[in-house]
Amino acid sequence: MRPAIVTDSNSQLPSTLQHRYGIRVVPMPVTVDGTSYLEGVDLDADGFYALFGDTTPEVTTSQPSPGAFVETYQACAAAGHDQVISIHVGSALSGTLNSARIAAGMVDIDVRLVDSQTLSFGVSCCVWQAAQVLDEGGSVDQAIAAAEGLAEQLYSVTALGAAELLHASGRVVFDTSATGVDVFRSGPGGSFESVGVGHDVTQITDLLAATMHLDGAPIRVALGIADASAMPYYDGLEIRLALRDDVTEIMRYRIGPSVGAFTGLGTAGGFWYPSNPV
Repeated sequence: MRPAIVTDSNSQLPSTLQHRYGIRVVPMPVTVDGTSYLEGVDLDADGFYALFGDTTPEVTTSQPSPGAFVETYQACAAAGHDQVISIHVGSALSGTLNSARIAAGMVDIDVRLVDSQTLSFGVSCCVWQAAQVLDEGGSVDQAIAAAEGLAEQLYSVTALGAAELLHASGRVVFDTSATGVDVFRSGPGGSFESVGVGHDVTQITDLLAATMHLDGAPIRVALGIADASAMPYYDGLEIRLALRDDVTEIMRYRIGPSVGAFTGLGTAGGFWYPSNPV
């Protein structure tokens, strides 16, 4: 039997990819105003944003426990797998990989750990690459190399619905008093830069679409939104990207609780990388 692939819910893995490749997802704990949830189990994206009222709720996130990983790895073994490729949010950003490492030492099945060096759907991009390699008959080592290599070819752009949340987290510091919606681009090596400010849906969508490119090289794109208020970005981006010869595939995903805790309502953006990564 082919190796199993495991990831965590910070990957924002859409059900289409999860079911296509049989990927198992370990949920991230999320606490909203003192109530604890498991992302994707008893709190999905819609349920999370429904908790945002006139005031922004207090949200904290943490990594899954080693026990949660043990349970998942044992389920893989029970299903007949003799190896697991476990791909997770970057170790510099979360303690998730450490929990997975502890769990790997507690089970009989062979677990190969992969530090994606990224977060959110960027993790799913790495999972996607590894799954494709296995689907095409590649080895475990080849699948891991594909996932690890993608980190140096992966880019993202985000229109922040609530810039003050990211600012308050201390991960990024910028002027939150400015008007408009901040649009940021990130790339390999943790680079992070502003690409402009939009003041309406058209301006913001234009900024997002114009940023998604690799100088004309073919790219695969994933588009994500937080809640229904950001839905116009989905449609606007797809219309713009569908007209371009360099875009070979478009995938949609939702920005769930473990990411939305830092970005808020109205957030939209996406990831892109070469259609044929090296």
